[in-house]
Amino acid sequence: MDKISLVGLIIGIGAILGGQVLEGGKVGSLVQPTALLIVLGGTFGAVMLQSPFHAFRRGFRMLAWVIFPPVLQHQRMIDEMTQWSFLSRREGLLALENIANQIQDPFTRKGLQLLVDGAPPERLREVMEVELNTYEEEMRQGAKVWESAGGYSPTIGILGAVLGLIHVMENLSDPSKLGAGIAVAFVATIYGVGMANLVFLPVANKLKAYIARQVTAKEMLLDGLMGVAIGDNPRIIESRLQGYVFTEPRREKNRAGRRS
Repeated sequence: MDKISLVGLIIGIGAILGGQVLEGGKVGSLVQPTALLIVLGGTFGAVMLQSPFHAFRRGFRMLAWVIFPPVLQHQRMIDEMTQWSFLSRREGLLALENIANQIQDPFTRKGLQLLVDGAPPERLREVMEVELNTYEEEMRQGAKVWESAGGYSPTIGILGAVLGLIHVMENLSDPSKLGAGIAVAFVATIYGVGMANLVFLPVANKLKAYIARQVTAKEMLLDGLMGVAIGDNPRIIESRLQGYVFTEPRREKNRAGRRS
């Protein structure tokens, strides 16, 4: 679970509500179902008009990544590719066929199958890069759903404000209805700007970060497969793939004490 996403959302919303209370306002005055309907309905209506159905559906499926991000076990992948390299050098590339049949990931399975089929290294890279580019583009379209929502939301909020002011102008003769119209007008703007900058755009950027990590993992896999294809030493392959994994620098402890 990515707890920082929940903490960030709570802090962001809490700061706004806390500021409202500190200024002497009421939290209940920010609760306007009409304004929420205008902003959410208008925003996602515009996004649906812009996006293909498969991209819109994928964007909502990817929303779960914000709390439960995809798990990438880089070291396990490196260990597996090192074992594949040892096996291919000892028994030949055909020995990888049984492994390919057991792999669940389509990208990995396809790469191993190309190795087993004796594809030249250049052709292997060409085929797998096409697959990788297609994957990245499709996933980015899903993230763009939320990025687009962040772009439309403030404008829809202003539209809600205008609708609220129109309602106010129509009821100038009835002072009892002026308060509700003005509330919808201003709260719709808050909803539009707030959702864009507290939810939609942060979600889009976090999804794009996870997509970049997945693409890097697939590039690492492709690099390892290329090493197996050209017959590199397994230890060289392992060492090269370790470069894809960021290792947190160890902090020096008691530096002053050691110097003394």
